[in-house]
Amino acid sequence: MQTLLIAGTNAQVGKTVVLAALAAYWQRYRTSQVGVMKPIDCARPSRDPSDRPPEADCERLQRLLSLPQTSREITPVRLAVSSLLPEFDQIDFEQIWQALQQLQQRYDLVLLEALGGLGTPLTAETTAADLAWDWRLPTVLVVPVQPNMVADIVANVALANQSRLHLKGIILNQLHPDSWPNYPADHVALAELIQSLTRKPVLGYIPHLDPNNHSQLAQAAAGLALEYLLPSLERVG
Repeated sequence: MQTLLIAGTNAQVGKTVVLAALAAYWQRYRTSQVGVMKPIDCARPSRDPSDRPPEADCERLQRLLSLPQTSREITPVRLAVSSLLPEFDQIDFEQIWQALQQLQQRYDLVLLEALGGLGTPLTAETTAADLAWDWRLPTVLVVPVQPNMVADIVANVALANQSRLHLKGIILNQLHPDSWPNYPADHVALAELIQSLTRKPVLGYIPHLDPNNHSQLAQAAAGLALEYLLPSLERVG
């Protein structure tokens, strides 16, 4: 059994895409099943009550990956975000821990998505990074390709080091098709700069893709340094 926490520099950086890509790769090239978990999800209430609520990430993952998991198993806690302050009292960490342990007993690989960024507060005294250390979760940091991303990486790696979590490396994610016009020309120089500043490896790059295309997701994961992420997730071919 292996578990990997997929964290980010912030919310909306593509953590779910990376999780889906790794899961899709596992499904394509391994005979055992993969379990996924997004323990806490936040949904902002619509201003128009007549609007149809968007598909939750747990439902999309369940559909996209044909998972034999219920949406409750994927996301035990759903929060309605109505203010800038987290709703600490609504997070039952014991419930989440028990759900994670059950998945770890059922699957050879469990992919876990962190809430927000590593610095996201989960209680008045702890962050997502603290929880990763407390639960001994090997972690990968997802970073969107955008201006000032190196500064975000440096700050988040510093937090990871302060929290003593096991940060395996960094994955760059292209959220928008035109956000990296010079790729791959400047990829090597950028990776060298990040690794020099953080002492953490850049494990690869997820190009802009269709997040609902299983084949594209698996292909994107195949381009990552999988041998660093998980020993049993080595590259095929």
